[in-house]
Amino acid sequence: MKVPIQVVNDTQGNAQAVLVPLDEWNEMVEKMRHYEQLFKLRSSVGKALDQVARMRSGKLKKRSLKDVLREA
Repeated sequence: MKVPIQVVNDTQGNAQAVLVPLDEWNEMVEKMRHYEQLFKLRSSVGKALDQVARMRSGKLKKRSLKDVLREA
């Protein structure tokens, strides 16, 4: 059973903070880390595909896989 999230308001009724049960917080942090890793991976793949396209069009010097792996 999930505990409801609580909102802390100031004297004017404006939301100022949110109380989240620790188990749910830890779950959200894990999901966030997972999504950050996916984002970095997608970004890296996107950059690599862009470089390949630029190499094919002659705008960027072609490199061997050995050279690329040495840089990593």
